[in-house]
Amino acid sequence: MPIFGHSAQRKARRRSSGLAGLLVALVNFAVLMALVAPRTAQADTLRLRNWQAPSTLNPYLSAGAKDVEAASLVLEPLALTDPDGALIPRLAARIPTRENGGISPDGMAMTWRLRDGLTWSDGSPLTSADVKFTWAYCMTPGAGCAQTMKFAGITRIDTPDALTATLHFDAPRPMPYQAFVGPRAPVLQKAQFAGCLGPKAQQCGQENAAPIGTGPFVVRLFQPGNLAEFTANPAYRTPRQPAFDRVVLQGGGEAAGAARAVLQTGEADFATNLQLPPEVLRTMQATGRGRLLTAFGPLLERLVFNLTDPDPALRSGRSTTSHPHPVLSDARVREALSLALDRAALVELGYGPAGRVACALIPAPARFAPPRPDGCADQNLARARALLDQAGWSDTDGDGLRDKNGRPLRLTFQTSVNPVRQDFQVVIQGWWRQIGVETGLRAIDASIFFGSDPGNPDTYQKFNADVQMFASAFDGTDPGPFLANWRCENIPSPANSWQGSNIARICDPAFDALSAQLAQTAAPKARAQLVQRMSQRLTDSHALVPLVHRGRVAASAKDLLGPKLNPWGSPYWNIATWRRAR
Repeated sequence: MPIFGHSAQRKARRRSSGLAGLLVALVNFAVLMALVAPRTAQADTLRLRNWQAPSTLNPYLSAGAKDVEAASLVLEPLALTDPDGALIPRLAARIPTRENGGISPDGMAMTWRLRDGLTWSDGSPLTSADVKFTWAYCMTPGAGCAQTMKFAGITRIDTPDALTATLHFDAPRPMPYQAFVGPRAPVLQKAQFAGCLGPKAQQCGQENAAPIGTGPFVVRLFQPGNLAEFTANPAYRTPRQPAFDRVVLQGGGEAAGAARAVLQTGEADFATNLQLPPEVLRTMQATGRGRLLTAFGPLLERLVFNLTDPDPALRSGRSTTSHPHPVLSDARVREALSLALDRAALVELGYGPAGRVACALIPAPARFAPPRPDGCADQNLARARALLDQAGWSDTDGDGLRDKNGRPLRLTFQTSVNPVRQDFQVVIQGWWRQIGVETGLRAIDASIFFGSDPGNPDTYQKFNADVQMFASAFDGTDPGPFLANWRCENIPSPANSWQGSNIARICDPAFDALSAQLAQTAAPKARAQLVQRMSQRLTDSHALVPLVHRGRVAASAKDLLGPKLNPWGSPYWNIATWRRAR
């Protein structure tokens, strides 16, 4: 470096024309320094923000998107769905089909072939034994695996060689792309997790916090509920990828702070899950530091009514099916609460063009959305009051609040801390007050609400409240396994470490029968009709109340190239290709 400095000084002395010559020399010096200077640590660091901080990096022990997405930097599936809805191989050499012989003619078996030469980040080879082990890990009793529906119906996995895994099913599988497909069902390293089977799965703190993977990054540091730091995987299969030496995923705070860090202050390069009012995002984007990304998929904001009693006096029986809810078990009450909502007003209040009025549980792909009945989203306070009258809830003392047999109609409504959700809570509280329902509001930190700790009393899966609000979606473009989450067997309970995904505690044998039929149906039209019937059955129960079909919203720094939102999977699905503009 001193050579360039002396050269610039000599040039300046030779140009004796005064100040103008000195300025030219200084400019030349600065240009030369920029050309030869090495990249700084800041230039090599990709700074991510997700205000819903991950609590684990093992997606098999959490149904929360924040955990699944963070883990996707490290762990990979055999295949995933791209933003256009196409299935693409990741660890697999190709997508198995009947045409290429990967799926048996009777639909009872499916063979995956791994790419040649794949290794884990520790340098050991990835083999079909790891694939088989991952299935056993999730399905071993007592594991509390959150992704069991991905592997349901697999009777065995054969591994005739190191690169081949053949999945055998208990019945013909018309849509077999569930196990090992998408960020919720990646391959785990057998050598690392061999001692974590069954009840031990929850106790493997080191493994769950720092899984060894095949992805572009390796876990360096993990602080649950706060920070995850990753470094480039030295054994990653693609030359010159990833472009960043280091990734820092900062959690905590709130959505506005995450958006501000990218769009206004430049403290971060990418922020996801920006659930903010549209005028707030427009104001932040006006600085020109970054851009907003939006993609519509199956993401749905909904209300869920608890069909079990959350009374803390019940102790271990709290929010379990052994104690039906004393108020919300009556479908008329649930329907009245739904009729009191003005969904169009909620969309305008919270999302603007990034939201759409929703009446169906499956808003996308369009072929699976049931026909929208006229007036399905209209507010009808008169009808709501009449239903409560029929259910025996009346205003006996004239204070505007209903009661029945001396019990006031009072509910607790909880959700995660978020400005849009808190606005929704207040507005919904007001509408329910108009029909005589008193509502207490709770806002729980997102890292706790969507947490995976079985000892945490405030998770959305434990559901120790009467009503709650959150959003969820499904991987890929087929909602079959997603709908299967509402089978009776998937109700959260102490027996499954509260990892069941049937949050409302719905148990409908007719729905279960439709789900079993769907699992054996291949014809696209018939499959779509079954999905519509199942979706309709759930919403007709009024235990699940669709509110807003949400577009995924993220912010990217102006100089960050590569991010493309994927409504069917992780926002980091192609993070290996991200780079900074020169």
